[in-house]
Amino acid sequence: MKMIDEEQGSSRYSARNMAKPINLYCNAPQAQSVQVQGDFSHWIPLAMQRRVDGWWFLQVPVTHGHHRYRFLVDGRPQLDPQATGMTRNDANEVVSIVAVS
Repeated sequence: MKMIDEEQGSSRYSARNMAKPINLYCNAPQAQSVQVQGDFSHWIPLAMQRRVDGWWFLQVPVTHGHHRYRFLVDGRPQLDPQATGMTRNDANEVVSIVAVS
């Protein structure tokens, strides 16, 4: 009879490992395109959708913890003024941070 390690079994199904959708918004009414890139996308830019009010929107699934990201407004990096805070990415560039619990 094989026994299952309780700690390993509980961490496998922990809420910390489950993806939770977060909503990202960027106010850029004059922009032609807005993308978001972050550690949740391995820094690959993801296209955001323009809304009629001039805000851009994207829902991204992320796991528990802190995630670094930034917007690309017409290709130019931009911080999120509504972010939890700021930090630096692996290239030492200032980026936004969001805490997910």
